Amino acid sequence: MLDAHRLRILRSVVSAGSVSGAATLLGYTPSAVSQHLSALSRETGLTLVDRVGRGIEPTAAGRTLAAASDQVLGALSGVQDIVDDLRAGRSGTLVLRYFASVGAAWMPRVVASLQQEFPDVRLVLQHAELAPAADAPAADLEVSVARLHPVPPSGYTAHTLLEDPYLLVVPTSHPLAGRDRVAMAELATEPWVDNDVPGAPCRSLAIDAAAACGFSPRFAVETHDFHTALAFVGHGLGVTVMPTLACRHLPTDVVAVDLVDPTPVREIRVLVRDTVAGTPAARRAVGLLQECAAS
Repeated sequence: MLDAHRLRILRSVVSAGSVSGAATLLGYTPSAVSQHLSALSRETGLTLVDRVGRGIEPTAAGRTLAAASDQVLGALSGVQDIVDDLRAGRSGTLVLRYFASVGAAWMPRVVASLQQEFPDVRLVLQHAELAPAADAPAADLEVSVARLHPVPPSGYTAHTLLEDPYLLVVPTSHPLAGRDRVAMAELATEPWVDNDVPGAPCRSLAIDAAAACGFSPRFAVETHDFHTALAFVGHGLGVTVMPTLACRHLPTDVVAVDLVDPTPVREIRVLVRDTVAGTPAARRAVGLLQECAAS
């Protein structure tokens, strides 16, 4: 079995670009760092660094092993967090991952209740649209769209929270603003304001619904979030299609109209890690999310 401490030293050498640089970062002597590198080379049977002049250069194998060690060291860091929690008398850590519209609508209430009811549980919040750090712990509960994870990842169980239909949002002065409902096909000639990142599952639902009507949306403005999109719509630069949950607090210069034939619908679920599903804090978190969805 590879020595995790030596993997950490290799990663430091690759990051610092030299043995002396890694030694300074780690508080070791250059000789000690070199000895650990030699021992790791013997363990793996690989040449991890090459001599270049008076210094060293990581080999391709060394760089690959250093990159691969990030996941292992991140997992060990998670174990260390558990040990620290137990030593401090805390009952554990709960990692909650969520996306933007759920973050605004539900998560403040969920987190405030959990902090009040479980003050000894350390809550870690992760934004799903942001790439996690290499050593970030895996989510214990992740609120996501079913389209992103049609089949729950191994070790997780999915619970449906809400069927969230999409609405058309137009300026209050738009001819469609006074309608009770609008068919998707009527938007074929309208300029659209994009409101999500390319490839996002929530964005794809609206585009697929348009494709079912035989057209591709003509995006006049590209934005990556609902609030910015609404500002552009309010100034008459186009219409946008967004989930009902994101339309809870609309600016006064726009109005939401039911969208039909077809109505895009996203299924919002919470994925719960099986190893924490039975803990009181995780059970309560699921219950709070269900309450938010029901309201």
